[in-house]
This record gives sequence, C-alpha cells and structure tokens, in this order.
Amino acid sequence: MGKLTQATVKILSSFQDLSLLLVRLTLAYGFFEPALKKINNFDNIVVWFDTSLHLPFPWLNAVLATVTESLIVIFMVLGFKTRFIAIPGMVTMLVAIFLVHWNGGFSAANNGYEIPLYYFLMLSVIATTGPGKFSISKD
Repeated sequence: MGKLTQATVKILSSFQDLSLLLVRLTLAYGFFEPALKKINNFDNIVVWFDTSLHLPFPWLNAVLATVTESLIVIFMVLGFKTRFIAIPGMVTMLVAIFLVHWNGGFSAANNGYEIPLYYFLMLSVIATTGPGKFSISKD
C-alpha cells in the first residue's frame, strides 16, 4: 500500500499548478460581476453600505471593496501579486459573510454565506501557496 500511496501522491502533485490556475480563474470569474456592479453603480453601493449595512465611512469602504474586487479579477487572471490581493479579498469576504449573508444561513439558495465562504477558502489557498507556475510572478 505504501508504494501505491506514494505513486498516487506523485501523480496528484503533478497537477498542483494546474489546480492553482483553476482556483485563480474561478476567483477572477466570481469577482468579475460584483466588481463591475460596484463600478457601474458606485453611488448606490455607498448608500447601501451606509443605510443597509451601517458601515462606518461608507464611501471609503465602497472604494476599498470596489478596488479590492477589481484587482482580484486582474491579479488572479495574470497570476500577479496574488498573495498580496488575497488578504484584503479574505477580509472583504468576511465582511460579506457576517454583514450581508449570515442571516440567510449557509445555503446560497437563501442568500446565505456559502459562496463567500468558498471564495474565502480559495483566497486562503492562494495566500498560503502562491499562484503556481502558470503566473507572471511567483509572489
């Protein structure tokens, strides 16, 4: 069994960089629409952050969320400074989980925190491992 396990680990490890690329592209795809929505409706986002979420400094927080989500899209596609952008992305997902999605429970079908949790976990993988070899920087 030991040799079979070693052979399996070797085969699976050879796909690590491809897996990291797929995680990065999934994150970029997932953040694209929310970033675009924030860019196209920025004033409404500021009002929402203020009146619904009751965030302090709603304009500043809207800028930070918009910039973070936009940079995640760009940096994840390129594989550039992915560890750097993963950290504010994780913070953004924690805010989304606790302030926007928590009352919906876990299920995404109920506007729950399922999807932001998955994004948080994927961002934590990138933060701890880096972008993989299919990237323009190794972070």
